[in-house]
Amino acid sequence: MPAGPFGDAVRQGRDIFVHTREYAKAYVGNGLRCSNCHLDAGRLAHSAPLWGAYVAYPQYRRKNGHVNSLGERIQGCFRFSMNGKAPPLDSPEMVALESYAYWLATGAPVGARLAGAGYPKQGFRPPQPPDYARGKAVFVRDCALCHGADGQGQRAAGRDVFPPLWGPDSFNWGAGMAQLDNAAAFIKANMPLSRGGSLSDQDAWDVAMYIDGHERPQDPRYKGNLEQTRKQYHDSPLSLYGTVVNGRLLGARPSQ
Repeated sequence: MPAGPFGDAVRQGRDIFVHTREYAKAYVGNGLRCSNCHLDAGRLAHSAPLWGAYVAYPQYRRKNGHVNSLGERIQGCFRFSMNGKAPPLDSPEMVALESYAYWLATGAPVGARLAGAGYPKQGFRPPQPPDYARGKAVFVRDCALCHGADGQGQRAAGRDVFPPLWGPDSFNWGAGMAQLDNAAAFIKANMPLSRGGSLSDQDAWDVAMYIDGHERPQDPRYKGNLEQTRKQYHDSPLSLYGTVVNGRLLGARPSQ
């Protein structure tokens, strides 16, 4: 990493990315870290690496209906994935995270879609529709060892070693990982940890259905009407929000 004040900002960004609750406590609403979804401190291909994101912004996002800066995209991660609140764009934390992303992307062509950026979703579809019961079997076989039979992860020394996948301490309904295609692509490429690519396409989609078929914190855009919130923000077969899965109407709790 570089020396001097810029290097200090890069190192601060890395620390926030890897130890988010410790270094950006004011903006985090659960125990998740940026590196839970962006593996290897944001460096690993096919796990939405920071170097791929840096060169892709500004860009239009349908999620909020306008052109987003990289800072706005990061704000969304805090608001949805970490169920917290957005750091101001000029905050020290945001400047540090953008500095870290800039440094990781050194030499990469701006505006290019880099190989390994994002999650590998192109053409990724299951042979059969995703199934909750099959997904549960995959979860028990391949996921429960790290994430627990109850999906609540594992903690050590007061921090999440393996993150919860549903429930009050997980990502909320507005997070990208609550979309079946995002979850399935991430799982296929990266899970089980150190054995990415070992699950079949069907297994990845099925276990994504099982994980996303559980209750989690409310979408912060919810204004008291579940049907309207689904229509406005989740009107897709890839979102289970506002649908009945395994006998439960998901997202029905006003808060969690």
